[in-house]
Amino acid sequence: MLRFDHRLILLAGSALLFAAAATAQRAPVYDSSEETRIALAKALEERRAAEARSERLEAEAAQAEGEADRAARETAAIAARIQQAEAGIAAAQARMVMIDSQRSQLREALGEEQRPLIRLTAALQQFARRPVALSVLRPGEVRDVVYLRAMLANAVPQVQANTAGLRTRIDRAAALRREAEVAAVSLRAEEAALDERRAQLADLESAARLAARAAGGRANREAERALALAEEARDLDGLVDQLDRDGRLRARLAALPGPKLRPASPGESRAAEVTPTATATRSPEGRASIMPYILPVSGRLLTGFGAPEAGGLSRGITLAPLAGAQVVAPAQGRIAFAGPYRGYGRIVIIEHPGGWTSLITGLVRSDVAVGQDVVGGAPLGIAGPNRPTITLELRRQGEPVNPLLYTG
Repeated sequence: MLRFDHRLILLAGSALLFAAAATAQRAPVYDSSEETRIALAKALEERRAAEARSERLEAEAAQAEGEADRAARETAAIAARIQQAEAGIAAAQARMVMIDSQRSQLREALGEEQRPLIRLTAALQQFARRPVALSVLRPGEVRDVVYLRAMLANAVPQVQANTAGLRTRIDRAAALRREAEVAAVSLRAEEAALDERRAQLADLESAARLAARAAGGRANREAERALALAEEARDLDGLVDQLDRDGRLRARLAALPGPKLRPASPGESRAAEVTPTATATRSPEGRASIMPYILPVSGRLLTGFGAPEAGGLSRGITLAPLAGAQVVAPAQGRIAFAGPYRGYGRIVIIEHPGGWTSLITGLVRSDVAVGQDVVGGAPLGIAGPNRPTITLELRRQGEPVNPLLYTG
């Protein structure tokens, strides 16, 4: 006798899919499944890079001789751990978007296949409830019974085949639900790690601020000088150009030899030998290199270098990170400016060895001071809370260059 459990299978599959959908977390919106896959791959790559950077900085901190150098690298290592957790969150969210998309497609396919089978199983159930003996008492219906029996002989194999396909889809739905649960657990773990590491960074930064406040004096004068330049500059390009000139002047002054004691006899006097300072490595082409250079945040690329903009062509790149993302120094250098500037949010300008300058805009908070030396990956501040964007410009001797050519 034919068992009519197909409808129960269909209903169970639908309930399973909708229950899984109810547990889905909110995640970013992507334009296509391909974009989601790219975002997932990029987030996983950024997570691995941040983890490797944190391990390197932790090893350097353990080998550092000076207390200040050790503290700087420990702080940068924690910032890298924060970015590792942020990239993990982005990966979990992208994975959940992919799972949710597959669930939606599966729900639609099940809905299409359910309609004819539900009608057929309903008819079979009605027929099963009508005894054959009653049909014999109605001679006009005997022919219908025979016809229906013949139809069932052909329909049952097809119903069984379709049910087998539905069982496979329902199994897939259950697998997707389990994958969504794993992604949700991963997301919660990364969020917990992020909170813990942010607390660690806040403790270290508080101690660093107290030490800087005790130093006082020169740092305050440099900050006042930078603020005065910001007021005088006609625009952001003008401010960066002026700070570039000041940085090159400081580099030339620093390269000059110090005063020497007067020799005991005139015959011993000779011209001082000036040895160039090794402020930057050299690439095979002989040009000063800024490697290693990293992006200040993890996020989707919104605007590339040289892309058309309202005011002309883009002189940098713009990234879309997570809300409140950690922003770090792309490379070692000296803070030339840090603070708010005319509609750009809070900005940070870093002078790197060899005539390089980085400009980072769009921060909602900056955690560095003018004149401060930073290592690559040192925390600079955080991005905004609502759909933030961070723009990075890299200049060499005042000329904009594509920062993506120097990363990785």
